[in-house]
Amino acid sequence: MTFQDLNLNKNLLKAIEEMGLVTPTSIQQKSFPIIMSGKDVVGIAQTGTGKTYAYLLPAIRQWTFHKDRFPQILIVVPTRELVVQVLDEMKRLSQFTTLVAVGAYGGANIRNQVAEIEMGCDAVVATPGRLLDLCLKGALKLKNIKKFIIDEVDEMLNLGFLPQLKRIIDLLPERRQNLLFSATMTTEVEQIIESFFNYPTRVEAAPVGTPLENIDQSVYYVENFNTKINLLEHILKNESVFHKVLLFISTKKMADLVAERMEAFFPEKLGIIHSNKSQNFRFNAVNGFTDGSYRILIATDIVARGIDVSGVSHVINFDIPEIPENYIHRIGRTGRAEKRGNAISFKTSKESEYLAQIEALMKYTIPIVPFPEEVVVSDELIEAELPQYKMKNIEVRRRDAADTSKGAFHEKKDKNKKVNRKVRYADKMKAKYKKPKTRGMKRKKKK
Repeated sequence: MTFQDLNLNKNLLKAIEEMGLVTPTSIQQKSFPIIMSGKDVVGIAQTGTGKTYAYLLPAIRQWTFHKDRFPQILIVVPTRELVVQVLDEMKRLSQFTTLVAVGAYGGANIRNQVAEIEMGCDAVVATPGRLLDLCLKGALKLKNIKKFIIDEVDEMLNLGFLPQLKRIIDLLPERRQNLLFSATMTTEVEQIIESFFNYPTRVEAAPVGTPLENIDQSVYYVENFNTKINLLEHILKNESVFHKVLLFISTKKMADLVAERMEAFFPEKLGIIHSNKSQNFRFNAVNGFTDGSYRILIATDIVARGIDVSGVSHVINFDIPEIPENYIHRIGRTGRAEKRGNAISFKTSKESEYLAQIEALMKYTIPIVPFPEEVVVSDELIEAELPQYKMKNIEVRRRDAADTSKGAFHEKKDKNKKVNRKVRYADKMKAKYKKPKTRGMKRKKKK
């Protein structure tokens, strides 16, 4: 099947031809006729299988021009990078139409986004938080939405966007088509489908956890962090083979540390991207990696879904992710568009359990590659690898009689002494007022 066999109009076919696309992927073939029929759809497909075009093609095909300035298509994605990616692809597909698409995400000036939306648009691509802000400000009206699309919904829930997602759904008109696309199916995703979708048709391109057939996977057993650095430097020296490398690291602190160490070996050839970096810094890093200015891009899992760069030769997992599905998302950055890819992982003895879970999910044993003899095995551990001994700190206060810094010791005053004796009321009044309280006592005093 080719794109000519789908029910596409001339404008879409012309755009696809200019982009050099010929054959639709499995998820695109299966979902296109169902979405065109108007049914709600749940699409399950791995990263790199063409999910974005699976919903963009029918959405643009069914879009019709309207004088109203309010949008008809709403696409919600978890990260800023995905907003930019989906928006770019939508503009490329609709270049021969009058469709106007706008993107909105946090970390950017909301006034510019408000002005762009108020000028009128047909489609909005946004992150949940910023989308809700725009709706509450009154800048964005959702009354004309005909297609509501949630992409990478599993990652969206992992980032804690469920409350915002529910509030957005409450603002939508009842009569609409719901499309949900995800790489994995979790209990929370099932609950959203059950609560807000109308008898959806499920389309599955590949079972969850199935390794992509066009990606060669391998794993090295490595002792510690410094040995991983030595192995990484040895591998990346071969620029002709490792010409475009995406390096995944689990934490932001470790990513910064690796970037600092690798910059000494490959100056001005690597970029870094994680959630602590500013928006412009993140975009510049991805753009530099896309246009070839950077040969290596260091990234964390939180932005793994938002990086869609063609021609990635290798994905290197500097550490094994604790969540097995994240491994699938990581390696899905290579081997895209029917091309072969490579995924290499570094594993310490502490990460054996994580690797076992990944292999159980994929039902596939990743081949072990012998450790190169020319690479130095370091015995030096970094602070994070040192044994952590947690002991309760009990403070013992010693009182030294010779120490007079805390004041002298003296007897208490009589009024401050606690003595268990009964005090008569008359005596108490006498002590208080310093004079007799009854007439009889006064007469006795005069005599």
